Amino acid sequence: MSEQPSALGGIRVVDAATLVAGPMVATHLGELGAEVVKVEQPGSGDPLRTWGDLKDGWGLVWKSVSRNKKCVTLNLRTPDGQELLHRLLDHADVLVIGSRPSALTRWGLSPADVVARHPRLVVLHVTGYGAGGPHSDRPGYGTLAEAMSGFAHLVGEPGGTPSLPPFMLADGVASLAATHAVLAALYHRDVHGGTGQVVDVNLIEPLARLIESATLAYDQLGTSPVRSGSRFDASAPRNCYRSEDGGWLALSSASPRMAQRVFTVVGRPDLAADPDYYEPAGRAAHGDEIDKVVADWVAGQALADALAAFEAGGCAVARVYDAEALLDDPHLTARGTFTAVDDPDLGPIRVQAPTARLSATPATVRGLGRALGADNDDVYGDLLGLDATHRAALRADGTI
Repeated sequence: MSEQPSALGGIRVVDAATLVAGPMVATHLGELGAEVVKVEQPGSGDPLRTWGDLKDGWGLVWKSVSRNKKCVTLNLRTPDGQELLHRLLDHADVLVIGSRPSALTRWGLSPADVVARHPRLVVLHVTGYGAGGPHSDRPGYGTLAEAMSGFAHLVGEPGGTPSLPPFMLADGVASLAATHAVLAALYHRDVHGGTGQVVDVNLIEPLARLIESATLAYDQLGTSPVRSGSRFDASAPRNCYRSEDGGWLALSSASPRMAQRVFTVVGRPDLAADPDYYEPAGRAAHGDEIDKVVADWVAGQALADALAAFEAGGCAVARVYDAEALLDDPHLTARGTFTAVDDPDLGPIRVQAPTARLSATPATVRGLGRALGADNDDVYGDLLGLDATHRAALRADGTI
């Protein structure tokens, strides 16, 4: 049986970024069939290798984010390393970098300089602040982007402190925005006969785009939303509600009909018949009352009973999952949301499968993160044609 074609077969990506946002772009492209060469500093490697939970010395996030990647070492701080990168880019379609502009300029690897030397190359530069502004050379991390995007201001309990997510939200959102931009740049080059180009993505703007309603309201109405916990009164009842046995469920009532269904289930047909309670403006005006009605009803039910009642009533409801429940959910199991990959270092690991399902060119997980420099001989020997003596000399002088 012939192997299924991949959407990005024949595309080679050099991932010279670190941590999450830039490398996740290469991860998405690799799942779609691109060949990805992960470039890391000799000796230390990408800090993501030891970030978060470890097992037997291996970073679990590293294992997943670095799926489908060949791993090579290369010192970009030296002229020999920089020249070797250029030799690698002669065979590449995309370069992903994340270093600050001043460092790249110092190394002769500014995005504009790289595209000038490799005119068909798409160079993605992912940074904290993006190019061209007064903060462009500051160190930037997802935490700062989650604060500056307006996200932290909106998240948290009323009157409480702003909240930061305990996961890589800004990096993940930026990686998705950057991935579609890279694909657009490749389409321009390969379909429209265009050239390579620089793609500039920062960590703040993609997340700010998702909460644009806040800036629109301020710009046009002079109002600024404040923290409201999990409530959104225009869609009331909308919240996380605790059951009698300590479980949690989430309700969403985005449409008037959905709100009427919830009111009926919780024994308030009077509210279901009153436009002042089921129309959006009325729900916003009576948010406190509506939320209390639903919270009190759920608090008197076992979680399973509450879920069953809402489901039978045609309501939009879900149990609030932890990691164990997420892995065990029968619907997600049927879809193959998590797939077990046999890793040579840690054995079977359940990682999340590619999120998009392409019928003709399915995305795949072919292997997880590899050892530092594991593919030096393959890439520098087979691809670039450097013989064993040359490679040994590069190792000896710290270039690779």
